[in-house]
Amino acid sequence: MRFNPAAVPPPEPAISTRTEKLDHRPPLRQRLNEGSRAAVGPVIRFLVRRGVGPNTVTLAGFAGSILTCVLILERYWLAAGFVFVAAGMMDMLDGSVARLSGRATPFGAFLDSTLDRTAEGLVLGAIGVVLAKDGHWWALGAAFAALTASFLVSYTRARAEGLGIDSNRGGLMARPERLVLIGAGIFFAPLGATLQVVIFVLAGLTILTVVQRVIFVWRALPRAEANRPGGRDS
Repeated sequence: MRFNPAAVPPPEPAISTRTEKLDHRPPLRQRLNEGSRAAVGPVIRFLVRRGVGPNTVTLAGFAGSILTCVLILERYWLAAGFVFVAAGMMDMLDGSVARLSGRATPFGAFLDSTLDRTAEGLVLGAIGVVLAKDGHWWALGAAFAALTASFLVSYTRARAEGLGIDSNRGGLMARPERLVLIGAGIFFAPLGATLQVVIFVLAGLTILTVVQRVIFVWRALPRAEANRPGGRDS
């Protein structure tokens, strides 16, 4: 029997997630990202078969973040941790659902990014309220510093892209790393000063990430300017 290449079925589309935002990362992070993609692949295919839209997944994740805030304010730390993780999983799924179902749109990407930042701000705000109620004023200040720096991490990337630099990513505390650290703080909040320590670490490393990205743009901007039409090399 002669081999017919046309009879070989095409390979199944590779499953990717929102963690594709982490291009140009160290190998360890890439391996972790690949492992998470393989783990959530069946869930993504299930959602696509059921006709679940990517915006629905995005909104479900945002609703989970709001529920996390309520649980934090009520100090149901373990429940808040599990809901926070589930909401984070939704954030991993929506981009892949959009691509695999062919329903990716510019507005969907915009909605996802907007709600991601809003959700992170709400959760840190809820933690800050709890810290204030307990009189941990320095930790409260650190929570606000972490919140401000987290927005600056996103802003520096967006502003760099506007200047023609599309590789200003990564650093110590990009969004996935921040979510992991926040989740750890929520889970272990009942254990003494663990939450306060996590918030101080989060604030320090996120501020350092902003500095890293500013330095990256400072170094890359002359090269980007030179490569523009009408630049020094034209």
